[in-house]
Amino acid sequence: MRVGTVREVKDHEYRVGLTPESAHEITARGHEVWVESGAGLGIGAADRDYEAAGAMIRPDAADIFAGCELIVKVKEPQPGERMQLRAGQVLFTYLHLAPDPGQTADLIAAGITAIAYETVTGLNNSLPLLRPMSQVAGRMSVQAGVTALQKEHGGRGILLGGVPGVVPGKVTVIGGGVVGFNAAQVAVGMGADVTILDSDPNALERLGTHFENRARTRFSNRANIAACIAEADLVIGAVLVPGAAAPRLVSQAMLGTMQPGAVLVDVAIDQGGCFETSRPTTHSHPTFVVDGIVHYCVTNMPGAVARTSTYALNNVTLPHVLKIADLGWQDALRADPHLAAGLNVHAGQVVHEAVARELGYEATPLERILR
Repeated sequence: MRVGTVREVKDHEYRVGLTPESAHEITARGHEVWVESGAGLGIGAADRDYEAAGAMIRPDAADIFAGCELIVKVKEPQPGERMQLRAGQVLFTYLHLAPDPGQTADLIAAGITAIAYETVTGLNNSLPLLRPMSQVAGRMSVQAGVTALQKEHGGRGILLGGVPGVVPGKVTVIGGGVVGFNAAQVAVGMGADVTILDSDPNALERLGTHFENRARTRFSNRANIAACIAEADLVIGAVLVPGAAAPRLVSQAMLGTMQPGAVLVDVAIDQGGCFETSRPTTHSHPTFVVDGIVHYCVTNMPGAVARTSTYALNNVTLPHVLKIADLGWQDALRADPHLAAGLNVHAGQVVHEAVARELGYEATPLERILR
């Protein structure tokens, strides 16, 4: 199979779908790898590094889209990229379709087979291809919040860890999954006053055992969210419903109870965001202010630490890329029900139930696709 990867074109997105090491593993199995010239520069990988790994360098993305059977990316294809996709091609990347009807319609019209990293499952209903980026985003969310809290960025002028004689800043983390856990770890490590909310009693028990008296846990309901929001200097939205749009847990009315210059960091923005006032932002223009509250809603946070993120992502995506290349996408999905859960769109049909439900499509049963 001919496998291709292109330079990412989303704002300040420096990750790349395949590292030179991944390219080497693919070519060693007898497949071709085509890489757009300069695609790896954001992680410090030059064209010559890919050539040494057995890949072919192509001058532009158009060659990759026209000539490759499997396209491996990081972020969802942008409008100009979607116009180059063709029927029968396999796209393997993050998609986040539920809050993006335009992208979904374009993928349907293209007739491609689109497999989304974020809905590939693992043991115990885990999301192993989302996990490493959730770890990165969770840790970065506190870093982003710390910057936004500085006065020159519109924040309250709060140092999260405080200093002797001055109380630390208060951090509320909504969601105790991978993002929330990693955010809480960093915030606790900085000496902040941290509260984590979750609606799963098992998650609360796990978090309580891990953090002991270094962070508080509270059951996530409207009353507790409202109470924590009112006191917080920094709120991190870390909720996830696999494949579906994120629930809006913080209303605009709640912003009026917060201190001016407090900060909201919405890590759920890829799935539409969990704050009513959220809208996607970029690394070029990461924040905006609503009712005196600073919002940070960058949709590709891990792109800022591209080398770490790319290698962490390739660690979990490469086995699936090899399986698709070796077996073909249909046999690969038949052989691996976890990979099959990643199928979102195929040949003009929406397959993933959560995506179909959110966007008003009739879901085509996976069994019909793979029979």
